[in-house]
Amino acid sequence: MLPIFFVGTVLWAALRRVPVYETFVTGAKDGFETAVRIIPHLVGMMVAIRVFRDSGALEWITGLVAQWISGIFPAEVLPMVLLRPISGTGSLTYMIDVLRTHGGDSWAGRLASTIQGSTDTTLYVITVYFGSVGIRKVRYALKVGLLSDLVSAAASAVAVWLVFGPPG
Repeated sequence: MLPIFFVGTVLWAALRRVPVYETFVTGAKDGFETAVRIIPHLVGMMVAIRVFRDSGALEWITGLVAQWISGIFPAEVLPMVLLRPISGTGSLTYMIDVLRTHGGDSWAGRLASTIQGSTDTTLYVITVYFGSVGIRKVRYALKVGLLSDLVSAAASAVAVWLVFGPPG
């Protein structure tokens, strides 16, 4: 489908007398300028993620939260839930660890997979999209994004519970 879409787009543009190559080059130039504009935002976020993980803050927060929800939510999945809004790759690392430790057919493995698919990297999205257009005030978008990640994680637990039964 992709080659058909690409060729169809080029033919449609040519039929409408759009300078296809020049338009492509202009778009590529604009894309490069956008990439250069968001690099400082991405570097800052990568440093923040590394500090969050290496400082022990992730483990400390996980330990605090695990005490409250241990009967409902497996503690092995909590680091993934906390890291998912910040870093997709970081949360994927924790998901793979859960799958290796407990297996893909375990309750924790199913939950980790469901959370990975149903939540988003909120801070990354805000950094890239808002940074590319120069938006500085992100407080409502951040609050709504993080709340939706929390609701998605809880809904994932409910969905896995309903489909596969309670943990254990």
